[in-house]
Amino acid sequence: MYQLSSDSEFSFQLEILLSKASGGALATGELLRAAAVIKPGDFESWYNEFKLLGDKLHALAVSVDSKRFPVSAREQYFHASTHYRTATFFLHGNASDPRLGQFLDLQLADFDNAVKLLPQPGQPIELKTSYNFTVPAYFYPAPQHGNGHPERLPTVILGTGYDGTQQDLYHELGHDVHARGWNFITYEGPGQYTVRQKQGVGFIPEWWEVITPVVDYLATRNDVDMDKVALGGISYGGVLAPIAATREHRLAAVLAIDGLVDPQKLIVEAYNASIPEAIQLFEEGNRTGFNAYLKEVYNQPGASNSFRWLLDEGIWAFNTPDAYGWLQKMGTIYLNETMAQQISCPVFVGSGQDDAIGGGGQPEMLANMLGKKAFYYLFDTDIGAGEHTQAGAESVLAMVALDWLADVFEGKTGNNTARH
Repeated sequence: MYQLSSDSEFSFQLEILLSKASGGALATGELLRAAAVIKPGDFESWYNEFKLLGDKLHALAVSVDSKRFPVSAREQYFHASTHYRTATFFLHGNASDPRLGQFLDLQLADFDNAVKLLPQPGQPIELKTSYNFTVPAYFYPAPQHGNGHPERLPTVILGTGYDGTQQDLYHELGHDVHARGWNFITYEGPGQYTVRQKQGVGFIPEWWEVITPVVDYLATRNDVDMDKVALGGISYGGVLAPIAATREHRLAAVLAIDGLVDPQKLIVEAYNASIPEAIQLFEEGNRTGFNAYLKEVYNQPGASNSFRWLLDEGIWAFNTPDAYGWLQKMGTIYLNETMAQQISCPVFVGSGQDDAIGGGGQPEMLANMLGKKAFYYLFDTDIGAGEHTQAGAESVLAMVALDWLADVFEGKTGNNTARH
């Protein structure tokens, strides 16, 4: 991929953002302008430029008479929301930073203003669980149907991963689901932006406790065909969704984009290659030594922002006091052979040819664990689809994954379906 910043982590995140332009999250000119002026590696510069974009586009949205020009207002509210949530992306190293809560509220308000202006407005809901958290979600009726329409339609549940938001999912895959005439619902669970920031709950291994209330809610609607409900997991969601399916058996299919089985293993392998002393301390149970070692590496002038961000985000998302607690809790979220056997529906397992974030052979491991229940697909770098979660090639992802899903909904569940 072309580098939009000399800082590798900034460049990757800018590429992820740029990929969302096709789904209406932002305009390419907005992103390229920010990329041109952000100081590489400077978290405050990143914050300032995206705050500027958010403020200016919010002002544009407010200036529009939304009753006369709903499309114009909606587009600018969507763009402002994207930039507000992007502004604080690198600030999770200080969980008490007031900007985290302030900008979450700003992005939620603008996103809610936008979805109200859709031809079929998105419906924000809050779902109760049996645990100490609620699940914020948005239900998006299929474009040709309003709430309460008697026809029951296929419905896709979409969940994000380690650092994403459900608002992003509307722009990433949601509009492709709608284009096929289906409903979709997005959600966030513990560790993900809204639940972590507003409820103070970090990631949990029992992800079915998040998904079952979502499925329960769908069962109350008269526009959902409960025989055609699928669960999609993006990025870290590529392990969360299959985990949920080990206990939630009302799903017709699962989409793991991309497939994962043990995210902690990926981090341990990366650390073993660069800072093996840290892993030795971790495996010895030396919490003090491990934390001190990572702190020393973190504070070195040449430390990469990829390393710093992963650590900051992990401690925040898992709601732990230190690096040791983060890596330890990472090890509680995994899928093994026994668990995979408990999944009763077919599973789409995606893999990016050049996925440097969640690859490591894990999609192939997941497919092997699932056996005949898996449909494995390797996305090609030559057509720009080989990056993590096929960023920048969303139409290819949708073509492959959603056409396969259509086959499943029609009863064609063999692992050789939807080949193009």
